[in-house]
Amino acid sequence: MSIYLDNGATSFPKAPGVGEAMLDYVNNIGANVNRSTYEASSEAEMVLIECRERLCTLFGTEDITHAVFTPGMTAGLNMLLKGFLRPGDHVIVSSLEHNAMMRPIRQLEAQGVEFSRIPADSRGITDPKDILPLIRPNTRLVAIMHASNVCGTLLPVKEISDICRERGLPVILDAAQTAGHYPVNMKELGLSALCVPGHKGLLGPQGIGALMLDEEFAKRVEPLISGGTGSASDSELLPPYMPDRFESGTLNIPGIFGLNAALGFILDKGVQAFRAHEEKLTKRFTDGLEGLIDGLEGLPLRLAGTKEINKRVGVISIDFTGRDNAEVAYELDKRGIMTRCGLHCAPSAHKTLGTFPQGTVRFSIGYANAECDVDAAISAIKEILR
Repeated sequence: MSIYLDNGATSFPKAPGVGEAMLDYVNNIGANVNRSTYEASSEAEMVLIECRERLCTLFGTEDITHAVFTPGMTAGLNMLLKGFLRPGDHVIVSSLEHNAMMRPIRQLEAQGVEFSRIPADSRGITDPKDILPLIRPNTRLVAIMHASNVCGTLLPVKEISDICRERGLPVILDAAQTAGHYPVNMKELGLSALCVPGHKGLLGPQGIGALMLDEEFAKRVEPLISGGTGSASDSELLPPYMPDRFESGTLNIPGIFGLNAALGFILDKGVQAFRAHEEKLTKRFTDGLEGLIDGLEGLPLRLAGTKEINKRVGVISIDFTGRDNAEVAYELDKRGIMTRCGLHCAPSAHKTLGTFPQGTVRFSIGYANAECDVDAAISAIKEILR
């Protein structure tokens, strides 16, 4: 028996039809897009248009030209941060950020960009008002995640965005752990840009992601990569219009076909249905942990993050304080429970949560998990700790 509880790293299984859609493109279509007008090329282009439309529907935007395909979440954040920030600028981040955000910012720091972190408590809870003393005259951007990839705690994005809007500050959001798991609406959240991976909660393949940009903000971001677009081929200058301005080179068309199939599945089922299912399983998991702690006096484990289910997603981290976390993860794997152990590419988050440098064992729930998976994981933990 194998139970996959590492959906925070990548979803498995993928949505129905993803593999078939990718194989159909590779075996039966194969043509590039935006370069020719023959039937196969046009057929592929129509799928790309449909995928952009589905992204807009899912994330509450309307202009499909501002739904940009990227190689993934990390590439999208690099495009935004390095295309917008300049030496002397100041950017504000949360204290829970993934290295997909922090490593580009650290690179920019070496070039004269400054940054500050909004503090959070040991549960990962952030008070939006704590951003106020961090805003400076040279603050140009707020770049935050929606939910922690370590502990699952949700950040108060709407409240932070409201504060920023009053001061004319754009907000960009890393929705790696919420897209497909939790409702994300660009307009309601007041975002200038939204960055998502295709392979996590969106249930598509690796190697594809999307960047959703507000029209005015898009004009202020300098493209990180330039090259052939299939458009404006009479000029050596990058086209000024969207999405071509940010889509130089050949796109990952098999990945887009897979992502499009996954988005169709998600829109058909509804994100709220996924949220309700995963919330129920998360509560069952945390209740099961509480039961273990109550039943075994002095049980050496600690749940990282908040216990309030409505303030978190299905990412559950445990610090086995009396054991080596890697040893526990190994024992879980021997029992068929697949998790992720370590620092999860987020050292700042672990320092905030008090789990640095030992890290945690992370269990992350997906749409395909069931109550029996959670029960098996809790039973395995109990057995290992006896």
